[in-house]
Amino acid sequence: MNSTGARHEGRRDHPAYYKESRAWLERCLDSVAAQSHPCTHIVVADGHPQDWIDERQVRHLRLDRPHADYGDTPRALGGLMAANEGFDAICFLDADNWYGRHHVLSCLRLAQQQEVDYVTTKRHMVRDDGSILPLRIREDCDGSHVDTNCYFLLRGAFHTLARWTLMPQPMHVYGDRVYLASLREEGLRTVCTEERSVHYLCTWAHLFRAVGETPPAYAKEPKPLAELPRWYAGLPPREKQLTQRLSGMSPPAPRAATAPETVHA
Repeated sequence: MNSTGARHEGRRDHPAYYKESRAWLERCLDSVAAQSHPCTHIVVADGHPQDWIDERQVRHLRLDRPHADYGDTPRALGGLMAANEGFDAICFLDADNWYGRHHVLSCLRLAQQQEVDYVTTKRHMVRDDGSILPLRIREDCDGSHVDTNCYFLLRGAFHTLARWTLMPQPMHVYGDRVYLASLREEGLRTVCTEERSVHYLCTWAHLFRAVGETPPAYAKEPKPLAELPRWYAGLPPREKQLTQRLSGMSPPAPRAATAPETVHA
């Protein structure tokens, strides 16, 4: 990665939008446009394009149908396109989230200081009005989980981009966990900025309840992690082999059945 300010120095891929509101999308797009380090923004419509986005300073990729995989196929396609075009770094931003002004710059500076394959960051859990929920997620804090929006991939990790779409359908709901496991099993080098530059719209009902708040209408319950090892255990041997090849992840251990989030209030 060079530091000359060339267009290939930093790159933002908003992986997908589906039926999110214009207000959420504008907040997302505005946060990319406001980055202190310039980057190219590829916006991928997962089957439900919104024409007004064509008026923004973005590249708007329209997929002709939704893929029902939590944005993983649009994420992979946008990332692979950027890798093919010679960009040095790729990061993801979901339609309901946004970044702090120096997100890209903080990742880039750390990547320039150390020879790594990818950089990670931390996230704030936020309400729709932008205020921060008074909690920390233990697995976020100790690095055992990295949210999709917290990756900053460098060329040493570009070969893994297709895993987002190739993993079997039942894995997509746990996509960022599967992806992280594949990176670690491969031994890719990484470093974390430790900065909470990601603003993650909290859509998890149990986290609102953990801080004594009534979940908003858009909040949902998490899917139990125990379902992943159970699903894998029921596969025939050949399907298990193919699953490992496509996802890059070894068989999920029974310990994955523990609660997905532990809250520090």
